[in-house]
Amino acid sequence: MPALNEGLTIHEVLQSVPKTLESVSVIELLVINDGSSDNTVSEAKKAGATVISHSYNKGVGSAFHTAVDYTLKQGADILVSIDADGQFDVLQIAEMIAPIINNEADFSIGNRFNKGRPEGMPKIKFWGNKRISKIVSFVSRTKIKDASCGFRAYSKDCLLNLNLDGSFTYTHETILDLANKGHRVAQIPVHVTYFDGRVSRVANSLTTYAFKTSSIIFKCLKDYKPLHFFSSIAFVILLIGLLFGGFVLVHWIQNGSITPYKSIGIFGLALVGMSLLLAVYALMADMLGRIRKNQEKILYYQKKQYFEKDQ
Repeated sequence: MPALNEGLTIHEVLQSVPKTLESVSVIELLVINDGSSDNTVSEAKKAGATVISHSYNKGVGSAFHTAVDYTLKQGADILVSIDADGQFDVLQIAEMIAPIINNEADFSIGNRFNKGRPEGMPKIKFWGNKRISKIVSFVSRTKIKDASCGFRAYSKDCLLNLNLDGSFTYTHETILDLANKGHRVAQIPVHVTYFDGRVSRVANSLTTYAFKTSSIIFKCLKDYKPLHFFSSIAFVILLIGLLFGGFVLVHWIQNGSITPYKSIGIFGLALVGMSLLLAVYALMADMLGRIRKNQEKILYYQKKQYFEKDQ
């Protein structure tokens, strides 16, 4: 449970977490205090949670990294992430982990939009979430209904396989990383409550949120589909270059001279040359992408050996 100044709600949310779950032997409450300045830590400890604190606000992505590291060190089989403000129904944790326990999926993500726009959710935020989900679906080659929901569950194998870069958020990057590694995803309809006056810690500015999440998705597209990414750019530049060059060529055929469009012809030729360079770069990036996949497999086994050596 990542928390930033959630002193008013975190104790009640932690206390309401089920004390027993079917097929689960031990439940530990973990709060990542991301630089809170209120009584979040004392309220979390009062509710019996383990608290790990960041000295300053690093972002929910960094909080997730800290939680993953702690989870693997403890030898836990499943990590459930849920917000500290009481937006989600903690009783649905059983539904989130069921597909993992039954070996029907490797990780679960909540779907707030099973019945359309949730009550209280701004229309612009709903529209933005649907657009983000479509982009994530395209990159991951998996139909994702709600890519931004923070209510999730991950198997131990997924946690060992995760290699994330973003500190701002983790929701989209985890889907892209795990889906591209062949992990199965379950999408569970979840209930969500939007409180009046509540400002999102991650999406308090839609412009900033859109820019930062787009940046993360852009990087993932470049990393996971390098051939498609760079060859698409090369094709667009080649097309523009051919259009400029074709215009000058037609003018030359009709008039026997490229004047006064000489500069356009040179520009078109330069674009064609640039597209060829990008095509070569696309092939190199594809080769490096395959090397990265092999390195991540090696890293997976190294992490598995490291975290399981004392268990």
